[in-house]
Amino acid sequence: MSSAQLHPGVNIIPIHGKAPRIHETAFVAPGSTIIGDVEIGAHSSIWYNCVVRADVFKIRIGERSNVQDGSVLHCDPPRPGDEGGSPLIIGDDVLIGHMAMVHGCTIEDRGFVGLGAIAMNKSVIGSDAMLAAGAMLTEGKRMEPRMLWAGRPAKPMRELSEAAIAGMQAGVAHYTENAKHHADAVNEALS
Repeated sequence: MSSAQLHPGVNIIPIHGKAPRIHETAFVAPGSTIIGDVEIGAHSSIWYNCVVRADVFKIRIGERSNVQDGSVLHCDPPRPGDEGGSPLIIGDDVLIGHMAMVHGCTIEDRGFVGLGAIAMNKSVIGSDAMLAAGAMLTEGKRMEPRMLWAGRPAKPMRELSEAAIAGMQAGVAHYTENAKHHADAVNEALS
């Protein structure tokens, strides 16, 4: 069965000889568009009306990560003076809030991107770190693990508490479970 058959209502578009590879347990919501050299890992979820566009380089999304409604993910290709380019690498157990823009950066395992936040090329969100809602992590900035950054441009605010980190992981568990319910609802609505 093709990815398009497993994900009804999703635009899955190969380009430049590269087709999205979506794990069979991943949930991709109707209205989303997945283009090119994209890999989406087991039990991850891409929510309604997201765009994941890997037309010029690669996007990798690990396991149990979620990209919430209306978010845009893109990357930049290798070019003279930047032979490594800016792929988008998202680890495992990552939360990306609604309407985020994530471009050519790295989000390490258990990282968090808040609602409407922006992470730019070559920036890094460390493990268990949180980019606050509405923040903008500018090109090349590196957030250390377990830190909260906020503002435009984003700056370090404080270390996250154990409770905040546990809350982020509860969010991952919620989205992993909720994606199963949405997949069932979508399949039922379309049958």
